Amino acid sequence: MGKIAALDARSLAWAREQFARYYAIARVEPPPRLARREFAGFPFATETMMRRHLALPTVEAFGEFLRSEVPRHAYYSSAYYRLPDHPKMDGKEWLGADLIFDLDADHLRGAERLHYAEQLALVKERVASLYDEFLVGDFGIDPAEMTLVFSGGRGYHVHIREPGYLPLTSPERRELVDYIQGSGFDATLAVREVRDDGGIASAAREAEEGGERPRSKSARSFKSLYPPETPGWRGRTTRSVLTLLARWEMQGPVATQSELQRRGLSEPKARSLAKLLLEKGRGRQIRESLSLEVFRREVPPEFFDIVLRQAAIEVQGETDAPVTTDINRLIRLPGSLHGGSGFRVTPLTRESVDRFDPLVDAVVPVPAGETRTVELADAVDYPFPRRVEGAAGDRVELPTPVALFLVLRGEAAVPP
Repeated sequence: MGKIAALDARSLAWAREQFARYYAIARVEPPPRLARREFAGFPFATETMMRRHLALPTVEAFGEFLRSEVPRHAYYSSAYYRLPDHPKMDGKEWLGADLIFDLDADHLRGAERLHYAEQLALVKERVASLYDEFLVGDFGIDPAEMTLVFSGGRGYHVHIREPGYLPLTSPERRELVDYIQGSGFDATLAVREVRDDGGIASAAREAEEGGERPRSKSARSFKSLYPPETPGWRGRTTRSVLTLLARWEMQGPVATQSELQRRGLSEPKARSLAKLLLEKGRGRQIRESLSLEVFRREVPPEFFDIVLRQAAIEVQGETDAPVTTDINRLIRLPGSLHGGSGFRVTPLTRESVDRFDPLVDAVVPVPAGETRTVELADAVDYPFPRRVEGAAGDRVELPTPVALFLVLRGEAAVPP
């Protein structure tokens, strides 16, 4: 659920006014199968209590809920129910549920070192990978049955309504999460023995042709990565290795050693691996041939651990991945406003997500030139189209949506 910063009465009233103005004129599309959904919302109040178990069976009732309630956070159920307004969950009569994936920058490794705008860029990159690599690539889900949504905060949701996924139980959804996160995948399965009688090219052809080439008596076997186009985690591991090695070569051995230590390697192991791959040029050899003979003995297990962590998608980042596995989940309503930022919870397509910039495209339009003066509670620095920066105590005049963003985050207040 959305984090709610405590606001003083003046700021709270002003923020509600902005939401009310939006809902009075905005066209928020109701979700499919509207009458089977449960709806819920947090009000604008000093003491917030979620109001839930609401049924909105018609488009008119849906629109009136937003206009009259003016929720600070608006949610609807991923599940479909026979009786969505029943006050007890076991009385609602569950009929199925959309499959939802939630990627939040707060849970991505290394995100704590990034500025808000950098976090948004990182999580957008990861949701594109989730969509392309796993949902379309591995699961074969029809893009027409999926919707990408910017959450309005720090992440993205993917809503999947393909009929075959709707009846999945919580444990079955957990298996999908485990696959995406690479849980239980043995990285040694991404390494195979090939023969050098035809070089790495013949090994790649062998995989493509599905058969074995005649063995040469003088042929020597050696360890190699699978071709990068190999389906599933084998090919994904190879692609991750190649990407990681290319990046390390660009940043150099000192920075690579530092990164390896941050990822858990001891200083001697990090120094040794960085020296082998970069100073001795073994990383380039791997990229050019896919051969792992450069390690001479066994591939260091720490190396593949790092690779797998890069290739996996961190779905919600928690051990039980609650958003995906919860078959009664309440999810943020697309088209509504996020009560912690004032940004629009923005529906996207796969084509539009690449050029989407939340600091521009999720900001609610207001009359040209409209501004609001606020008093900063903390030092701020945000790369909106007109950069916003200042120290605690400063009074600054800002475009209304930017002022709303800072107020809702508790980083500014509306002065008398």
